[in-house]
Formats: sequence, structure tokens, C-alpha cells
Amino acid sequence: MNPPQPTPAVSRPRLLRELALITVLYAVYRFGRLLANGHVAEAFTNAARVWDWERWLRLPSETSAQSVLLHGDAWAKAANIFYTGVHFPATIVFLVWMFRRHPVHYVWVRRALTLLTAAGLALHLAFPLAPPRMVPSFGLIDTGRLVGPSPYGDVETGGLANQFAAMPSLHVGWALVVAIGLIAVGRSRWRWLWLAHPLLTVFVVVATANHYWLDGIIVTVLLTGILLLLPSPGRGNGLVTVAPAVQRS
Repeated sequence: MNPPQPTPAVSRPRLLRELALITVLYAVYRFGRLLANGHVAEAFTNAARVWDWERWLRLPSETSAQSVLLHGDAWAKAANIFYTGVHFPATIVFLVWMFRRHPVHYVWVRRALTLLTAAGLALHLAFPLAPPRMVPSFGLIDTGRLVGPSPYGDVETGGLANQFAAMPSLHVGWALVVAIGLIAVGRSRWRWLWLAHPLLTVFVVVATANHYWLDGIIVTVLLTGILLLLPSPGRGNGLVTVAPAVQRS
């Protein structure tokens, strides 16, 4: 009779440490975005630069994406709801699911999110950028103000949302991390359809005039570099290993 085989060890992050870490990172991120507020003149100067750069690169005008939403209020409202209501909830649900079902990959995507958000915050501080909805000469409409809902108030009122943090788009960056994580742990040949999430996010953030095409391109480049530098899932993750139980005959 063959000797009993041990159940494979299960590695899991420390829950309390993860909760504390994510809470601190979120607080630093929100505070850091507030530090980028107030650079109004520089933000609008950079907006003109980005617009010119896109035309030089032969990128399509953001107005082409927005024209799809302007055929009816329902389309614009749906895009606004997606913009305001999917970003954080989808990422949180994804992280909780990864923590429970794929702890090794969870640490990998958490690190990717942390580094990407830190890089995005640094760029927000170094390159404040007014979104296209705030520049009338670009010919785009603020769909949030047009039909709602909108997460932003007047620029002068401040608040937790920095309106001059368009570059890079963390909406797009986080959506990419979610898609890549789900593809990495998936086994079905249909798992690549998760890329529809960041693609839809790109369309929404541009069509609602909250971001430029370059905002999505830059965050994709940043994430690519981060993923190339990160160790593969399972290497040096600092996880808690639960001793395997040996089955007895």
C-alpha cells in the first residue's frame, strides 16, 4: 500500500497586515492627490501640450469617442455610472476574491497595484493635467454635469478628488491589473475576454471627457515596466504557510 500523500501546503497572507497596509496606502494616496491640487495654470498649460502631442502622434480626437455617447442621454448616463461606480468596487471585489482563492497571485497583484498607484501619484505631482472636459476649446462636453452622475464639484471647492490628476489614468491602470490578474489565474480559453474590462474603461474615461488617450497609454507603459520588474507569483511573497495535514489510512 502506498504511503499517504500530504495535502499541498496552503500559503496565505496575514489578513490583519493586509488590511492595515491597504488602509495606509489608500490614505497616503488620497492625501497625495490633494497635494497636487492648486496648480491650475500649470494644469491647463499641460493640457494644451498633451492635446498637441496627440495630434502630432496622429491619435484620434477624443471627440470621436464622445460622439458615440451624445446620441442619447441614456448612453451618457450609463458611461457616467460606470466611471463613478465601477473603479473602486470592482477592484475591491477582485482583491477580496484573489485573497481567498489565489493568495499567491493576490500578493503579486497587490504589489503591482501599489507600485502603479505610487508611480501614478508621482506623475500627478510632477505633471498636473486638466482633463479635456475642463478645456472648452477642445470641443468636449462634461457628460457628468450634462446628465449626471458626476463625482466632481467645482474646482474651487477642493475635496478628495483631484481634478488635475488626469495623467496617468488609474481608472485604466487598475482595470488592467484586474484583467491581467484574472487572466493569470484563469484556465479557460475564454479568460482573455477579461481584457474587455480595461478596453471598456478606456472608452468610458475618454468619451466622458475625463481623460485623454495618452493617459491610458502612459499608464499601460508604466504597468508593463512594473510587471517586468516584479518577481513572478510565488517568489519572495512573505506568505504564511499552513502546515499540510497528512491523511491517515
